[in-house]
Amino acid sequence: MSEKLTSVQQLSVGEVSRRSGVPVSTLHFYESKGLLKPTRTNGNQRLYSRGMLRRIAIIKVAQRIGVPLVEIGAALAAIPHDRKPTAAEWAQVSASWNEALQQRIDALLRLKTNLESCIGCGCLSLGECPLRNPEDHLGERHSGAVLLEDGNSKSV
Repeated sequence: MSEKLTSVQQLSVGEVSRRSGVPVSTLHFYESKGLLKPTRTNGNQRLYSRGMLRRIAIIKVAQRIGVPLVEIGAALAAIPHDRKPTAAEWAQVSASWNEALQQRIDALLRLKTNLESCIGCGCLSLGECPLRNPEDHLGERHSGAVLLEDGNSKSV
């Protein structure tokens, strides 16, 4: 069970912003999404535990690798906000993102491999472009012109 934090162990929103390099407005946004839960003083000022700096670092790293905020929140939900994550908790969080990250890396490598052969060939308008419409999967669902950015395509 965590102890009640003393004022020495707590940081103001300005101090957290300065130490984390994250603007105050972003800290407020993270709070609105449930990623951060500061305590409040009687005057309604936000106070953050020092462990919150590690949590913010995890959020920023996850965003940098493309993890959506909803997934970040789900992964961090089991970790109390009043302390930094343990090594075991961090291992569990990072493992949950490894598969999605590996899939993104694989897709980027396929893109890199196929991109060189597409420069200037005009294939982006063909039904079987290996980058935009691999194996003509859009042709199986539609005929004629279709929206390639429909969110359901398997393009790289």
